[in-house]
Amino acid sequence: MSEDKRLYRVSYVNRDKVYELYCEQVYTADMWGFIALEGFVFGSKTDVLIDPSEEKLKQQFEGVERSFVPLQAIIQIDQVEKRGTPRVSDAKGTVTAFPTLMSRD
Repeated sequence: MSEDKRLYRVSYVNRDKVYELYCEQVYTADMWGFIALEGFVFGSKTDVLIDPSEEKLKQQFEGVERSFVPLQAIIQIDQVEKRGTPRVSDAKGTVTAFPTLMSRD
């Protein structure tokens, strides 16, 4: 895989669902406590089989240039060679948000 074209699989929790998306850029956002995701990668229109759940995600993120995910919602970020199927599943078992410290201002 070339160094200039990286691909990341990002898993995070959002409203009792686990999102697993593929994107080209992942970085710490300028907004404190957020990770920025850019360049979402979905299947192409030339694919013979179309996954309805992937199409729903594609529509949900249509027109989204950059998404900001709270750091504590991130489950895992992997650099991968090939794109898998983006999906949303129910958060089951031990998926919990990362604990945070609350300031006493």
